[in-house]
Amino acid sequence: MLVLEAKLNGKTEQYALIDEAIRTALFVRNSALRYWMDNKGVDKYDLSAQCAVLAKEFDFAKRLNSTARQASAERSWSSISRFYDNCKKKVSSKKGFPKFKKRGNSVEYKQSGWKLSEDRKYLNLTDGFKIGRLKLVGSRDLNFYQIEQIKRVKLVRRADGYYAQFCVVVDRREAIAPSLRATGLDVGLNHFYTDAQGEVVENPRYLRKSERKLKKLQRQVSKCKKGSANRKKAIKRLARKHLQVSRQRKDFAVKTARCVVRSNDLIAYEDLQVRNMVKNHKLAKSISDASWSMFRDWVEYFGKVYGKVTVAVPPHYTSQNCSSCGTLVKKTLSTRTHACKCGCVLDRDHNAALNILAIGLSRVGHTQTQYACGEFDLCQLDASLVGKLSR
Repeated sequence: MLVLEAKLNGKTEQYALIDEAIRTALFVRNSALRYWMDNKGVDKYDLSAQCAVLAKEFDFAKRLNSTARQASAERSWSSISRFYDNCKKKVSSKKGFPKFKKRGNSVEYKQSGWKLSEDRKYLNLTDGFKIGRLKLVGSRDLNFYQIEQIKRVKLVRRADGYYAQFCVVVDRREAIAPSLRATGLDVGLNHFYTDAQGEVVENPRYLRKSERKLKKLQRQVSKCKKGSANRKKAIKRLARKHLQVSRQRKDFAVKTARCVVRSNDLIAYEDLQVRNMVKNHKLAKSISDASWSMFRDWVEYFGKVYGKVTVAVPPHYTSQNCSSCGTLVKKTLSTRTHACKCGCVLDRDHNAALNILAIGLSRVGHTQTQYACGEFDLCQLDASLVGKLSR
């Protein structure tokens, strides 16, 4: 499934109606959650049936398209089912009990309540709010897809305007020539990652670079009187800067992940529990700025697109064990060079990347593995890697 996004150009009155639809969707979501809390044994279908009850009780809920009400109830059920799964898996610490949302930023329609123009340049919203016709601005051409392939349309409010996201059902597969290469990735804060070949990618640190500007904008918000027009403008400027940082981070993760996957037939990486790592308050900001989880998600996604193998390996002792002889060489975080008695001297992150690759290859389990892009022979690895990975 592809998600194609376009910016919406319309009138101020139309934006106000979108805001009203978003508030209504949030009301339905919270009402469904309250219904689940007050009644035992409620399932997904009961929440969907509750949407019709809300439409009869509240006129503003009736104005929202019926499929949009169901989508809001599905959002509520997704948080409930995630809570159930965490309880079954006996996840440590908090299980993620569903909470009411104070603010909403989107409303989602299924296959009714909207209509595209013949040239695919205008979106017409036809539910009870009567938002009307909005122009689509973007580089994505929806003419490549049939209307039947568009299963959902989501209106999203951001700091710089309103956007429409189209969920298109399509099997995205791209065949490329095999590179006959395998690599292991060790992510870090000093460098974004170091691979098994010893190549490094610098950490962009977008939040750190924008921190001075963000602090200045935050001070401007604090100086303004609460409820004033100037405060609203200052908040909007601050939100736009945060949005810019998040977009820079996502753009870097997408482009880097695509480059890694296209260049290798097997990618091994650490199965890090970032949620636990950010509990370290001294490193939480830097870890969040590095966006390791986002990078991993895109590596796995492009692995499916290009038919490559991605392997998540446990991170235990990957930095401590010697990649040449396997001996445990204890090091503190400040020790950046791995030096073993066997004579192996490597950068700490390079040694860890080699260990990650070795574990990844062992998990694949065969000297030859059939890939979607062709047969990949592990014996054809770089000679330098073969020597370092041999025990």
